[in-house]
Amino acid sequence: MSFARDDLRWMKLALDLGQRGVGNTGPHRPSVGCVIIREGRLVGRGWTRTGAHAEFLALEMAGTDSFGATAYVSLEPCSHHGRTPPCAELLAAAGITEVVSAIEDPNPEVSGAGHRHLESAGVKVRTGCMRDRALHDHRGFFLSILDNRPLVTLKLAQTLDGRLADATGASKWMTGPAARRRVHLMRAKHDAVLVGRGTVAADDPMLTPRELGISRSPARIFLDSKLKSHPTCKLGQSIAEAPVWICHTHLAPESSADAWLKAGAALISCKNSPDGIDLRDAFEKISKWGIVRVLCEGGAYLAASLLKADLVDDLVLFSAGFSLGADATPAIAEMNALAITDATRFRLDRSEVIGRDLLHVWTRIR
Repeated sequence: MSFARDDLRWMKLALDLGQRGVGNTGPHRPSVGCVIIREGRLVGRGWTRTGAHAEFLALEMAGTDSFGATAYVSLEPCSHHGRTPPCAELLAAAGITEVVSAIEDPNPEVSGAGHRHLESAGVKVRTGCMRDRALHDHRGFFLSILDNRPLVTLKLAQTLDGRLADATGASKWMTGPAARRRVHLMRAKHDAVLVGRGTVAADDPMLTPRELGISRSPARIFLDSKLKSHPTCKLGQSIAEAPVWICHTHLAPESSADAWLKAGAALISCKNSPDGIDLRDAFEKISKWGIVRVLCEGGAYLAASLLKADLVDDLVLFSAGFSLGADATPAIAEMNALAITDATRFRLDRSEVIGRDLLHVWTRIR
């Protein structure tokens, strides 16, 4: 199906609006954008927020101007009853005469039913407008439905020669203030931030978005197969500010588990593996808790484990303008002599100068 220039214009706006809600939609929910157009004029717009769908907010803004209008939606309107009425039902009841959607919702509770409901109510439906962009924007939600895991973004800060820290293990500050602010923004755009126990022990991080005036924080998750960490760390002392989840295995002593539970952390029991925790199992369990986008900020060993398990969807590299040499810590640990032909391939999505550093964003080639 072909789409006119105005269709592309309004759908782009719907998709752009949808990006505003990323990381702030609530468990298991995609970030959708919607615009309502009447006689070539924008009369309503909205994007998914906790407790409100994009279509509802756009219709609320449009009011009576929604009668006879066209709605552009970045994902098929829902058709099932949940905390809110079905959006397909709301659009039809408001007098919308045409709905243009970017892509069908893979959720079995919807999966074309939203479009069918609209058509049965006499609403014209066209779908597939800017489908590729929508598929990219909704990857986390789609992966949670189709692959039982969240979208995984691996963030690395490194030197020009790929070093994570100097020979003493010191890594602060590898990149400049502008790059660090960008990382805080990335945290806010994800449902969870994940690190390994080594990072907790070495850096004692908070993992919250700061310096941006953002009050909401993503869930903070770390991997600790034997629960060797202790609630006296910054993560343990700040559970009241933002949730802390710990992935562990049956090897963790009951006393350590009790200490973390008493501190208010949530414990996720995972299968073990030669590397400590079975990452596929961990991500499947994290996904069941409603997480659709995870930012991994771990060190060299977590990076290697994620890449070996082929679980990295986006690779974000911040490169600082200096080198440390072969005796410094590599950004990615040993990968068991991985052959070139077996390595996961990534496509360069974009590059950008961030202050004094260089940002590269790579997307896995599927």
